[in-house]
Amino acid sequence: MFEFSPPDSFLSGKTILITGASDGIGKQCAKTFAQYGANLVLLGRDQEKLEALYDEIEERTPGLAVIQPLDFTKAHSDEYKNLASSLGEQFETLDGLIHSAALLGSRTPIEFYPESDWDKLLQVNLTAPFLLTKALLPHLSQSSDARVLFLSSSVGRIGRAHWGAYAITKFALEGLMQTLADEVANTTQIKVNSLNPGATRTNMRRDAYPAEDPSTQPEPVALMPVFLYLLSEQAKNIQGQALDARDFNPGN
Repeated sequence: MFEFSPPDSFLSGKTILITGASDGIGKQCAKTFAQYGANLVLLGRDQEKLEALYDEIEERTPGLAVIQPLDFTKAHSDEYKNLASSLGEQFETLDGLIHSAALLGSRTPIEFYPESDWDKLLQVNLTAPFLLTKALLPHLSQSSDARVLFLSSSVGRIGRAHWGAYAITKFALEGLMQTLADEVANTTQIKVNSLNPGATRTNMRRDAYPAEDPSTQPEPVALMPVFLYLLSEQAKNIQGQALDARDFNPGN
C-alpha cells in the first residue's frame, strides 16, 4: 500500500467538506484530516453518528469541525444552495470536496432490479454529488489549490453482473468527474479526480459480501496516505484521472 507522511500541520487553514462522513471511509477521512489541521464540514444523514464523530474530533482537535445532517434521498436543489450560502458565510474558501456518500442497493439482475432502488441510488449516488458540486463550485473556485474527489468502484469501470444501479451510478460518476475536470482545468485551480478504494472493511463491503471474513480486508485508515497525497502540493498536476488506491503510484 502507498505510503505518505506529511507534516502535522499539513492541512492547517484548509476547509474540506466530506459527504458520508458518519461512517466508513468518509468517517476515517474526517478523523485523519482533523489530525492534520483541516477545518471540516461533515455531511451525513445520521445526526446521532455525526454528533458522535464531532465529539471525538472536538476532544482531540477542538474547533475544527462542523456537522450538517443532510439526507441525500430527500434533499432538493434549494437545500444545496442554502448549504453553499451558509458555508460562504463561515469560510473564505472551500479547498476540498470528498464525495464518499453512496448506497449499495439490491444485488440482483437487471431483469429483476427494483425500480424503487434504481430511483433512490440515482438520487444519492449521482444526482446529489452533481447538485452539491454545482452549488459549491463558486467557493472551490476561490481556492488557490482546491481538490474534488469522487469515490468510485471497480464495478463502475468494468461492468459486472448483479451490481445494478450501484455500478451504473459509479460509471456515471466517472463521466461527471471527467467532464468537470475538463471544464475547470484551464479556468480554476481545482483538481478533479476519482478514486477506487478497492476492497475495504466497511459496512457496505459487509453488505455486499456477507460471507466474507471482514478481517481479510484492510480498514479505511490504510487508504489515508492516498487521500492525503491527493490533497497535497505534490498532486497538483493530477487532473481528470480514474485512480486506484491499491496500486496508487504517482510516479508512474
